[in-house]
This record gives sequence, structure tokens and C-alpha cells, in this order.
Amino acid sequence: MTNKNTNYLFPLIVMATLFFMLGFITTMNNSLINYLKDAFNLNEVEKQLPNTFFYGAYILSIPVGYLLNRIGYKNGVLAGLGLISLGFFLCIPGVLIGYYGFLSAVSVFAIGIVLLQVAANPYVNALGSPETAASRLTLTNALNSVATVIAPIFVSMLIVSGNTGGQADPKTVQGPFAGIGIVTLIIVVIMFFLHLPEIKEGEAEEGSVKKYKDSAYKYPHLWLGSLAIFFYMGVEIGIPSFFADYSSKLGFAFDGEMKTRLLAYYWAGLMVGRIAGIFILRKYTASRILSFCAAGGAVMLLLSLILGGLGMSWVGLVLFLGTGLMHSIMWPCIYNLSLEDLGPHSKVGSGVISTSVIGAALLPIMMGAIQRGIGLIVAICCLFIYYAYITFFAVKGAKIR
Repeated sequence: MTNKNTNYLFPLIVMATLFFMLGFITTMNNSLINYLKDAFNLNEVEKQLPNTFFYGAYILSIPVGYLLNRIGYKNGVLAGLGLISLGFFLCIPGVLIGYYGFLSAVSVFAIGIVLLQVAANPYVNALGSPETAASRLTLTNALNSVATVIAPIFVSMLIVSGNTGGQADPKTVQGPFAGIGIVTLIIVVIMFFLHLPEIKEGEAEEGSVKKYKDSAYKYPHLWLGSLAIFFYMGVEIGIPSFFADYSSKLGFAFDGEMKTRLLAYYWAGLMVGRIAGIFILRKYTASRILSFCAAGGAVMLLLSLILGGLGMSWVGLVLFLGTGLMHSIMWPCIYNLSLEDLGPHSKVGSGVISTSVIGAALLPIMMGAIQRGIGLIVAICCLFIYYAYITFFAVKGAKIR
């Protein structure tokens, strides 16, 4: 039950801080793709493996949802932070072993990210009235987006520009990763002493009785929303993953550092959109905004491909990066619509939804294979399929109960 007299400001601030960490680590991992390609001499498919190892951990989301039912939100967050710290420390010897040694360490902190993701989203959802849940998720995601803007700059300044002799060296990640591990360990200690209220979703309010199905799996809109998250991850990660190759296709000869810096504009679009979304979602329904954003993203991408192909390279590049504005509030909209009416099944439902984040592990590598076999533009056109399904979910799928 959500007590209307309870002040949830402090736990909301704590969760917003964790969302910052989620955004920073996720974007940092993605921003390293082009650098790691040069450092380990990878092909188009191999360079997408950091996404596969990182997002592949989300296959554990459903078991994590059940685990949270037993140990609660706070213990789940502590376990997640502990694994994140351990994973970053393991990356230090991991890069000395080689590419797959590094990726194995990445999978450790990825499991920690899964724990945070599954715990934080339903917790924020429950910190207030259901009517403003999407707005609260957008608020915490706005801080997440601030981190996504900072992360490419972090990678550019402390890792990419740290090379000697112009040759990409995987060992340059060791110092920055050690720093992240230490900071995360400090946060674990602080979180251990914080008091966070344990919220029980779905209890009756003031004598009213609301009936719920006996399992999260019996809600069709949860499964359809989970698939929407799967395809959403394809569009969110697909744009930055293929930006370096697309900019070259448009005729730009950016160096590795410039490509990483330019990605900050994509993530800035997500940040601006999420800040605006805090207010927009209080006026318009999540389904309406989601359908607009999915259609808007598809139009911007189509114009980028057409105009870029006609020689208007800078316009094509700006439109390609500008899709971040349309992607900005898709996640909180899909998430809120998927968990609607689940009540006490929210933790398990969150696990179901979070499992579909593996879309970021599977779809880019599939697109990489298409790029290698057919061509870059055909690979990028896969995004139109993802946009189409998200639009379907917004208009039709989210209404099934």
C-alpha cells in the first residue's frame, strides 16, 4: 500500500543516485565498443560482444525478481553494488588475460547492474501514487541521462586520450576502472547504514479490496511490454553502437576520440527529453507519449538515411544522433504500462521486464552480422522493425489486462 502521508523524498533521492550509476556504467560500456575494436583488433561482430556480455546478464532478471521477494529491496541493492565493485576490480587483471578475460569481468559487474535495475524500478514505481509513477520514473531516469552524457566524456578523456603513441591499449582502462570500483565500494558502506522503507505493493487502501491474478505471468500486457523493452533496447543501443561506422559512411573522418565525444550529443538528447518528460507525463498518458516517440524516432532515422544519402552529411548525422530525444522517455513509459495492475506481483514483473534487456545483447550483434554480410544501411534499417513494435504496444498491447 502507498501511504499518502508518507514522505518518500529521501528514498527517491537515493534511488535517483543509483539510477545515475546505472546510466553511467551502461553508457560507458557501450562507449568503449569502438575503442576496444582497435585495442583488440576486432571485426564487426566481435566488437559488439561487450554489449552481449553486459546485457546477457539480464537473463537472470526473473530469478532476481524472486530473490528480491525474499531479501527485500535494500539487500538486493547492496548485493548489486557489491558485485559491481568486484567486477570493476576484476577488469584490472582481466585485460591482461585478453579480450575474453576482460569480458568475463564485465559479466560480473553486469550481474550487479541487473540486481540494481530489477530492484530500483519497481521501488520508484511504489514511492507514491500510481497516477504519477511514470513521471517519477522519468525523474530518476533524467539523472540516469545526466550520467549517460558524462560517461562518453569520461571514456574519451581518461581512456581513449590516455594512449601513448596513438595506439589503442586495453590497459588504459585499469586506472579508471579501479577508481569506479573504489567509489562503488564506498557507496556500499554508505548504503548499509541508510534506512529505506520496505514497501509492500498491492495492499488494500482504506478498506477497498482490489483483486489480483495469482501470478504475474497471467497478465498479457506484461509479456507484450517485456517484448517492447526487448526492441527498445535495440533502438537505444543500436544508434550509438553503429554511430562510428555510420559517420564514416557519411564521409566523416573523425578520430576515435571525436567519435566518442560526439556520442555525448545522443545521450544529451535522452537527458533533455527525460527532463521535459517529468512534466509532459503529468499532462499526457504514457501510451500516447510512447506512440509519438516511437513514430518520431522512425521519422528522424528515415530522414537521416535519405538526406545523408543525398549528400547532406551533417544533417544526416544530426538527425541520427537526434533520435536520442525520441528515445528519452520510452523506457519509463513502457515500464509503467507493463507493470500496471500487477500490485503484489511487481517485483517478479520487474524481473520479467528486465529479462528483455537482453535485447541489447542480441540485437546489436545480429545487426553486426547483417552489416558484415549485407551492408551497414540494411543493418540500421532493422531499427524500423523495432520502432513498429513499440508503436503497436503503445496503441494496442498496453491496453490488454
